[in-house]
Amino acid sequence: MAIVVVGLSHHTAPVALREKFAFPEGAIPQALNLMRQSGLAEEGVILSTCNRVEMYLATAAAAADKQSLDAIRKFLQDSRGYSGALSNEFYALSEPHSIEHLFRVACGLDSMVLGETEILGQLKQAYHLALQHKHTGSRLNKVFQRAFNVAKQIRTETQIQRGSISVASVAVELAEKIFSTLGHRHVMVLGAGDTSAKTARALLSRGANSVLVSNRTYENAVALANELGGRAVPFEAWASEFTRIDIVISSTSAPHFILDRARLEPLMKLRKNEPLLLIDIAVPRDIEPEVNFLDNVYLYNIDDLQTIANDYLRQRQEQVAHCENIIREKVHGILAGLGRANPPPLPDASLRLPPSMTIDANEPSVNPPATPAARSSDNAPPLKQPKPIVPPEPPWNAGYQQPTA
Repeated sequence: MAIVVVGLSHHTAPVALREKFAFPEGAIPQALNLMRQSGLAEEGVILSTCNRVEMYLATAAAAADKQSLDAIRKFLQDSRGYSGALSNEFYALSEPHSIEHLFRVACGLDSMVLGETEILGQLKQAYHLALQHKHTGSRLNKVFQRAFNVAKQIRTETQIQRGSISVASVAVELAEKIFSTLGHRHVMVLGAGDTSAKTARALLSRGANSVLVSNRTYENAVALANELGGRAVPFEAWASEFTRIDIVISSTSAPHFILDRARLEPLMKLRKNEPLLLIDIAVPRDIEPEVNFLDNVYLYNIDDLQTIANDYLRQRQEQVAHCENIIREKVHGILAGLGRANPPPLPDASLRLPPSMTIDANEPSVNPPATPAARSSDNAPPLKQPKPIVPPEPPWNAGYQQPTA
């Protein structure tokens, strides 16, 4: 019995295609039932997230050939009612690459955000759904349980999850460095953009006390304030709230500074010079850089945040080789445990096959792509060595080379 993976992901297909293959949770048990009744697989798990749709299957054959992998892919297309043209969007992997891929997915090495942990929870949920409906057996049970153990080991023994790699999480980290705790801190959002909303949510999730929202269109401020459990403030009156605010997230579309040194200086006196964190994620910028010269004012713009994020991402990338070595060792071990007398050697982790290619154990493999600026205020808290966050998401097919004929 061989374990295979057939699917598509953010590496190989844009969201407009991925969404056509996504499974509602309620449709997954029936799809697995039909798959097993068709004779294409004896066990199965379907993982369906915003970034990937994958079928993990244990087939009756000792090794999956191209014909059976193509049949599984066609089943996936038919089950989602897709009749459009496809080229290399699907990948089909057999042992040992299928198991290695599962382990990499569980560890966040195949994610859009390197090292993220949400995918592990999604993978566990997909597995438990299949288990609950009796679509898994001894083979997939063993492989999935091992994948979860490997993910735990990698979290413990490497720094693949070190640091924040999103603008929102970097902002939270800066806030916690300046204020130590967010429990009694108040947040103001200027503008109602998606990134500022995410940042406010992240601060609230870490204990921020309250949030005010101000926008030129008051109705938009009310809508976001309701969503965040906060209070809307008319745009012309936001400065009157400054005496009670500790953190400002600004992301308006104003063509000029809405807060400059001349305006902030008297407001800081009213605040008795309590620390103020300004997160300016607007382009053009909302806040004049000169405010950095004021005592207890800490200004970070979008480039500062991105610098921090990129540095953390580089640190994560440096951990990939260590993670790959752990995965390769565990894959070899589980293949031996599954009865492979002479498990095929795994290819070098630096030579990983693009997922768009169908591979088997005898084919080569190739790896898929897998401090803020100096401040003028001496009071700026030192950033933890190094710095975290996620750069803008790459194009869906960045870093991949399509196979040549």
